[in-house]
Amino acid sequence: MFIETERTPNPATLMFRPGRAVTDGATADFATPESAEASPLAAALFSLGDVERVFFGGDFVSVTKAEGSADWTALKPQVLGVLVDHFSSGAPLFSVADSGPIVAENPEDAEIVAQIQELLETRVRPQVAGDGGDIVYRGFDKGTVYLEMQGACSGCPSSTATLKMGIESLLKYYVPEVIDVRAV
Repeated sequence: MFIETERTPNPATLMFRPGRAVTDGATADFATPESAEASPLAAALFSLGDVERVFFGGDFVSVTKAEGSADWTALKPQVLGVLVDHFSSGAPLFSVADSGPIVAENPEDAEIVAQIQELLETRVRPQVAGDGGDIVYRGFDKGTVYLEMQGACSGCPSSTATLKMGIESLLKYYVPEVIDVRAV
């Protein structure tokens, strides 16, 4: 099995492309070893010891190494070994279903929320997926949009600039009710 490796804008994160679908198009972000218990693959990656975050995209896995850990030349072969073992075995990606957080929306904001989600799906998420991450909508309240940075986007040095100068500008332009965008 050949797994392609790509750098991301976050120097602590590498994107691994196994040449096949990883998820059904959804994403999954594991920020702790405890959260990784929902996925045998994520748990195996965390068990390497130097892994700080694991993110599954449609056709890639992003792995973030812990600050101060070994450099990628030492960690990359270990990650590749775990990925090859997992995908070759045919093991399931998840051991339990992840329902994700539920966002309670004000019914009066339904049209605004629909516009925000449409822009995120069509303009934002495809761009950040190319860099090994994702941005997930988490809510809208009194003009503020709450987004969760996942994968390579989480902790990336340029994520604040992307959030404020890119996403916030885009949303404000198309949806005048948006006055602020914040990461959660």
